[in-house]
Amino acid sequence: MSEVADLADRLRSFAAARGWERFHTPKNLLMALAGEVGELNAELQWSSEAEAEPQAWDDELRARVTDEVADVLIYLARFADVCGIDMIDAAHAKIRRNETRYPPS
Repeated sequence: MSEVADLADRLRSFAAARGWERFHTPKNLLMALAGEVGELNAELQWSSEAEAEPQAWDDELRARVTDEVADVLIYLARFADVCGIDMIDAAHAKIRRNETRYPPS
């Protein structure tokens, strides 16, 4: 089993153990995902280009950004699982289409 499938299984079990499945509708998960992307964005929103570079982050900022990245991944994985989308297959298919749409120059 892949790490993505393991994560989806763990999240499915986590939600089931808490009786949250009824809240984990595609619409609700998508709204939560958008909120988490906004929180990730807020961490660097007012930074200069230099301050936004990972090598410029202090430990506290790195920890906050890391937590927000985790939240985005968690909601994206849960959304894809609920919707029956294989994220890895979808990403490879999208890259193949982009390779055709945007050939190397």
